Amino acid sequence: MISTVPHFVFLIALLMLFIAMILVLLRLYKGPTLYDRVLSTNSFGTQTVLFIGVLGFLSGRPDFLDIALPVSYTHLRAHET
Repeated sequence: MISTVPHFVFLIALLMLFIAMILVLLRLYKGPTLYDRVLSTNSFGTQTVLFIGVLGFLSGRPDFLDIALPVSYTHLRAHET
């Protein structure tokens, strides 16, 4: 019972991240200004890294974090220019 509680909590977190990613994509599409679109792109990249990390924890594969690190680095480099 105790081991299923964190699993359930991370499953809820994964679902909420997915919903947040959909909402951010809607903001990217409907954003009235360029600033809204840039901000939503930045937020989507951050949520993608979080999504990969939580998914790796849920699947029991910590090597997903090795995938999340280059994604976060690419996200950082994309917003420096």
